[in-house]
Amino acid sequence: MKHFREIGAYFLMLGQVFRRPTKGSVLRELIFKEVEELILNSLGIVVFISFFVGGVVSIQTALNIDSPLIPDLLVGFATRQSVILEFAPTFISIVMAGKIGSFITSSIGSMRVTEQIDALEVMGINSLNYLVFPKIIALLFYPFVIGIAMFLGIFGGWVATVYGGFSSSAAFIEGIQSKFIPFHLVYAFIKSFVFAFILATVPSFKGYYMTGGALEVGKASTTAFVWTSVIIILANYVITILLLS
Repeated sequence: MKHFREIGAYFLMLGQVFRRPTKGSVLRELIFKEVEELILNSLGIVVFISFFVGGVVSIQTALNIDSPLIPDLLVGFATRQSVILEFAPTFISIVMAGKIGSFITSSIGSMRVTEQIDALEVMGINSLNYLVFPKIIALLFYPFVIGIAMFLGIFGGWVATVYGGFSSSAAFIEGIQSKFIPFHLVYAFIKSFVFAFILATVPSFKGYYMTGGALEVGKASTTAFVWTSVIIILANYVITILLLS
């Protein structure tokens, strides 16, 4: 019953987020601030993880090709499919659930503990719109992060394959181009938008409605990471069935 109550409270929160909007000039500044904190500050870890995981995927694929009847272009093909379909949109989003999600929960939770949210309400400001709406808008840029992850994942695979001596550059590039289905990119970016909304709202919910003191902020951040990851995985399953089956 507790989880059903939380789900109901979550949707009530979403309804409140879009009511009584904050003043435009203030909202614009908040959005720019959130873009910097949530998007720009996340690029470093995305670049690092994408490049090396793409390399690992290509190396593992190359090492598992034992038959001479299997063409070398399979390495590039498998790397492209793995990176575009699952690694970039899903794996990176779970990593971001730890980085972005924990940051959002702890920042809003700290405001709750120090009664800053109550002060916003006293001033007649819709605190949910003020705190959550800029995060939702900022994370509309999240698919650009996923696009960077796709490129660097495939590039990391090319570097690992060619300079590791597993295949030629021409064979890897031919594999990238082989049987390419443009809808797979559409599928990946649809998932990215859905995951971005989850990343913005679930940690915000956990931070906004947390109770207790400073110690509970850390617990709320951990809970937010777990629930955000679980919801992302479930959403990934549903979207895959709807769009690819």
